[in-house]
Amino acid sequence: MHEASRRELEVPWSVRDDRLARLLDLVRSHADDFARAISADFGQRPAQETRMLEVFPALEAIRHARRHGAGWMKPRRRSPGRWFRGSARVLPQPLGVVGVIAPWNYPLLLAVSPLAGALAAGNRAMVKMSEHAPRTARLLAECVARRFEPEELWVTTGDAQTGAQFAGLGFDHLLFTGSGAVGREVMRAAAARLTPVTLELGGKSPAIVAPGYPLGHAVERILAGKLMNAGQTCIAPDYVLLPAGQEAAFVEAARRVVGRFYPALAGNPDYCSIASDHHFDRLLDLLDDAERFGARAHELSPAAADAQSRRLPPLVLTGVEDGMRVMQEEIFGPVLPLVTYRDLGEALAYVNARPRPLALYLFDRDRRRVQHVLRHTVAGGVTVNDTLLHAGPSELPFGGVGASGMGHYHGEAGFLTFSKSKPVLVASRLSGVSLLNPPYGRLARGLARLLAR
Repeated sequence: MHEASRRELEVPWSVRDDRLARLLDLVRSHADDFARAISADFGQRPAQETRMLEVFPALEAIRHARRHGAGWMKPRRRSPGRWFRGSARVLPQPLGVVGVIAPWNYPLLLAVSPLAGALAAGNRAMVKMSEHAPRTARLLAECVARRFEPEELWVTTGDAQTGAQFAGLGFDHLLFTGSGAVGREVMRAAAARLTPVTLELGGKSPAIVAPGYPLGHAVERILAGKLMNAGQTCIAPDYVLLPAGQEAAFVEAARRVVGRFYPALAGNPDYCSIASDHHFDRLLDLLDDAERFGARAHELSPAAADAQSRRLPPLVLTGVEDGMRVMQEEIFGPVLPLVTYRDLGEALAYVNARPRPLALYLFDRDRRRVQHVLRHTVAGGVTVNDTLLHAGPSELPFGGVGASGMGHYHGEAGFLTFSKSKPVLVASRLSGVSLLNPPYGRLARGLARLLAR
């Protein structure tokens, strides 16, 4: 791939669009196959969730790139400034070979969505799929092998050792989606080759319910975002900041919502399983730790946890403390802690005292207060009065900040991430820069003083 990318330094839009069209056809024609494979990898995941949360946004990412990519790749005029004579432009060029390390929780979307930007930018790409979604990985690898030459696009499977070798291959850019712990190892491996990285991590994304906001609506939208994929979403609401005294009302509203979303939750085909025994056991350990140190678990459904099917009914936790593991680690499951505050300033101080989250959710209809929260918090992205939605539009960049990641993709942001924006200045014959050549006489000294003002 590296050699082929160096032979093909200029990649016309017709070539890029053809690669995107083949990727679009791959996802569209095998949508049902991917839904079955992902469900089998999880143990049970509703096909509707796979279509809504993976197939649809993957197709939209590719279509958006096909609609706008030809415009993105055009040179962009820039002013050379007042002191330089000539013309200036920025020329987007392919980096060469892009590596993508995809996670298990959204294995199709988080492989395909970065590819939309990488292929639109004229790159070749390799994808390392997660060993925790083996059926999906094999299916994508087989589909790609039938539609693409190996030096265009290649998908590989394998374990964590394969992933470590993959990260050290010396790509022109490497995008990783996953946990912060693994992200550190990926960055360390990439650093040995000076490979630039985009890290899409996670963390503890808060949902703030402002005073006076209709609690029923907030609870519904928070649980909708939390329970999609059984909470195994990097931008799922991780905990709720709630005005003090509203805990009981929140729990009762949450029970009504869960009863409406998932009647007879045991065996309900619309509720997702936890993806592995390891993750199921980890969630139970988080709950045991929280309850041992004084938290109270409020069941939102009469169904019991089932280790065989790895179904964990949704729970709300009250009385949580900072020292509990559930408040230290990203939960990644259908467990929702409530943290109370006395005034909004206290809630913002709580958020700002912790690592910057990948997402922040605010439920408030006071426009001035919304603007205050937006100005006084830093997060990877924000949705106001709902959850998850900011990750959908291709026109919005997606990415973390600090502990929740670095770099952006989606739409044009992804195109630019996977391009070299090369500055070009064509000097005019009338350029006066030669007046500053040595030997430095009175004119040069005068110009230097003028420029340094």
